[in-house]
Amino acid sequence: MADKGKPKVFVLSDSLGDTAEAVVLAAAAQFNAGGVDIRKFGHVQTVEGIDRILEMASVENAVVVHTLVKPEMRDYAMKKASDLGITAVDILGPVMEAMSTITEADPKFEPGLKHRLDDDYFRRVEAIEFAVNADDGKNLSALPLADVVLIGVSRTSKTPVSLYLAQRGYRVANVPLIPELSPPKELMDVPRDKVVGLTLSPEKLARVRKQRLKSMGLKEDSSYADPGRILAELEYADKIFRDIGCSIIDVTDKAIEETALNVTEIIERGNRNRGE
Repeated sequence: MADKGKPKVFVLSDSLGDTAEAVVLAAAAQFNAGGVDIRKFGHVQTVEGIDRILEMASVENAVVVHTLVKPEMRDYAMKKASDLGITAVDILGPVMEAMSTITEADPKFEPGLKHRLDDDYFRRVEAIEFAVNADDGKNLSALPLADVVLIGVSRTSKTPVSLYLAQRGYRVANVPLIPELSPPKELMDVPRDKVVGLTLSPEKLARVRKQRLKSMGLKEDSSYADPGRILAELEYADKIFRDIGCSIIDVTDKAIEETALNVTEIIERGNRNRGE
């Protein structure tokens, strides 16, 4: 129930109204009047809806703050408020007019675009968290939830490609292939069109591993960088690729971005084939 002792502000929006509410709260914080009674009306798409809300605002002596995107709706709301003697503030209109003076693009006038962008942002954040938690086979229970599972021997760019794709909203898991260990059952249960094998030449892998050992202050003659060991690992990985029937990408001469693009094409092709 509204508090009659507090000033009233009606927030009116053709989307959620969160932007206008945030502005009202920021403004109210500058006054020591015991707060403000905010009533938020979202998804207002018709002049009838505007009429109903403004008439209530008139009865309750409320200020109206709105973020209506469509020009005709903004103009109607401001005129109606003036006719009713209501103080009304158009938040988006002046800012959009100012933006139009510095950009050649025309405004879309589509309600809810900010929240669609927010949804995309949170989707990317969730994907990054997913990639971190499902890195290097740490969380095998996440494999069925992944958009793609990258597999390969150590130092085939699985982690950097995973994180690159995650920043674009793809949920990526990766699993290392080690000759001494059988592939996890969870991997073998993933549809083959959601699995991508990463490989590279033995010579390049040896150089990459030696550099890795050097950066860690370890001896470069470790078995980790031994040519015979590397060849055995790559042959084992190739066998697993064939057993699964997955796509394979040779990353020998590819940048992370190029490999990620190749993986994206595989993901989207699989989505189309499944009708997603």
